Formats: sequence, C-alpha cells, structure tokens
Amino acid sequence: MSGPWLLDAFCGVGGATKGYQHAGFRVLGVDIEPQPEYCGDDFIHSDAVTFIAEHGHEFDVIHASPPCQAGCTLTSGTNAGRKYPQLIPTTREALIGTGRPWVIENVPGAPIRQDLKRCGDMFPGLSVIRHRYFELLGFEVPQPDHQRHRGRVSGMRHGQWFEGPYFAVYGNGGGKGTVAQWRQAMGVDWTWNRKSIAEAIPPAYSEYIGKYLIEACS
Repeated sequence: MSGPWLLDAFCGVGGATKGYQHAGFRVLGVDIEPQPEYCGDDFIHSDAVTFIAEHGHEFDVIHASPPCQAGCTLTSGTNAGRKYPQLIPTTREALIGTGRPWVIENVPGAPIRQDLKRCGDMFPGLSVIRHRYFELLGFEVPQPDHQRHRGRVSGMRHGQWFEGPYFAVYGNGGGKGTVAQWRQAMGVDWTWNRKSIAEAIPPAYSEYIGKYLIEACS
C-alpha cells in the first residue's frame, strides 16, 4: 500500500487508524497494551510517548489520543478524589520535538486547544453523539456547523426504556444497547469487543481530518 506514513499513538483497536486509512494513509499503531484486533498496517507494543520521542520524526504525520480520565466529565463526576495520570502535556512536548504535523484528540474537558470539534451528528449513518476535540499543528481543517441534536439517547432510565436516534457507547452498565448496535452507531465493524469500541472514536472523524492532512503531506 502506498501513501504517506502516519503514526497513531495510543491507537487502541484503531478507530482513528481506520479513518486515516480511508483518507489514503499507511498507518502504524503504537499502544502500551496488546491490540490483537488492531486494524492498521503495522503495530508496535510500546509506550506511546517514548515511541513518539524516539521515532516520531520518521513519520509524515502523527495522531495521538492520550488517555485523559483526569479531564473526562464522566470520570470527574463519578470518581471524584481518584488520581489519574495526565499524559497530554508530555505527549504534546514529544510531538513538538518531532517537527512533524500532528493531531491530539481528546474528550471535552481535556487540556487541549479546541481547534476542531467533531460530533456524530455531523456524519450520516452514525448513531452516536460522542463529542471530541482536536488540537492541530501544521495544517488547518474547516469546522462544520454543529447542528442541534435530533433527540435523546436510547437506553434505560430509572427502569424505563427510552427510544432515541443515538446510543451511549461507554461503560459496562445495562440498558445501553447491544454490541451490534454499538458497532453500527460508531462505524466500527472489525471488533466485537465492547471495551475496545467504547474507547475508540468513529473512523469518520479522522477520515474527515485525514482528507485535509494528506494535502499537507503532499
């Protein structure tokens, strides 16, 4: 496969990877956890920040999705008092050192510059809201309008099932939809692992970014 070489750091099962592949990139993923279902062109089991610092300059561009439980609204509300590592500053420092264009993706509340916001409602076929922000360096991506959401999230509330156009793709609690519904809602069709799907971003998000990023690599 030809195309610019992209590093997907903290890749997980490869939600971002799949979108960048659709945009024309070859993708190597790196993650500190084994990822037997990773969908990219190659995978390295390693600490992502260390790998960026040592090898990031070898790639045309880098995407990083460092865990950010410290900034996540759900975590801060339900697990107040717990300490979580904040990997975004060290990730950003390593990315800057590469001299390459890069993307940091994270949740609302994370300490990143909000250059771009993505929502599932911006993409036909997705059935998830899943707001995510992106900090960009070395290129620009236009921000589409964020229209009003079409209804509520399907699921159990106080013993009652509510219908809606979206599914809540997170957590292990009941009443949030089946794995098959999560796969469809996210556009993640290569794994049946609920945790892996919950930790991914819809590939449509990174495919949109990748169409502009690949121009910056040409």
